[in-house]
Amino acid sequence: MDFDIHHPEVLDAVRRALAEDIGSGDLTTNATVDANLMATGRFIARQPMTVCGVELIELVFAELGGVDFLGTHMHSGERAAPGDVLATVRGKARTLLTGERVALNFQQRLSGIATMTRKHADAIAGTGCKVLDTRKTTPGLRRLEKWATVCGGATNHRIGLFDAVLIKNNHITAAGGVRQALERVRTAGVPHGVAIEIEVRTRGELEEALTFNADHLLLDNLTPDEAAEWIGFIAGRAKVELSGGMKLERMREYATTGADYISVGALTHSAVAVDINFRVSLETA
Repeated sequence: MDFDIHHPEVLDAVRRALAEDIGSGDLTTNATVDANLMATGRFIARQPMTVCGVELIELVFAELGGVDFLGTHMHSGERAAPGDVLATVRGKARTLLTGERVALNFQQRLSGIATMTRKHADAIAGTGCKVLDTRKTTPGLRRLEKWATVCGGATNHRIGLFDAVLIKNNHITAAGGVRQALERVRTAGVPHGVAIEIEVRTRGELEEALTFNADHLLLDNLTPDEAAEWIGFIAGRAKVELSGGMKLERMREYATTGADYISVGALTHSAVAVDINFRVSLETA
């Protein structure tokens, strides 16, 4: 996915986050901070991390106004160490204090996803297998969270239901079987070039999918030994994705089975936010 920081979905997410947090006004800041006071704020990493979301700081403060300088010292996809300054912003102290939590929330959440993804990508480096993300994202934040997985070294799976076909077990049941599901897809007028993938749960389904020329197979909940056996049988006749409770400590074991992809829902549904601090220093006349 080519990420556009000014995509309408991204701008909408930032505006909704600010409206949610500020509402009718920042009561604390407006009551305690002089309207003309100027300050400089620095976003600082407090732990090792893969950075993502620092570019959103500009959008947050552009919406609020009152900022006359913003410098980003690190960019999404880079690795930061504790103490590294990710960005510096200068402007009215009220603006900095009002916008800090939204700016931090985006960076901490997205950097948490990127950091977790990087661990998975590093675990299978050199095997030829790629990490895929999933649709198990926070509602309304998918574009941002899938950006974060790419920053961490993953490859985007389908963005939504509209850009690829993934025939899963319930579709197979509803269609009446693997053959019927594949035939229906091929006669349904799916746009040319759209990826078509099918989940198979048994050796019988696997053989049927290959007989009817499936070109991308999803193998779910297999052990590494089972995956290696099935992939040996497939023998390059289709691309293979492994899925189902993939744990970091076993990623390399699965990646060396010959699989093309491993999809990991935990990248987005279980990532822990990283620790980023915002420190303000006041300017004196």
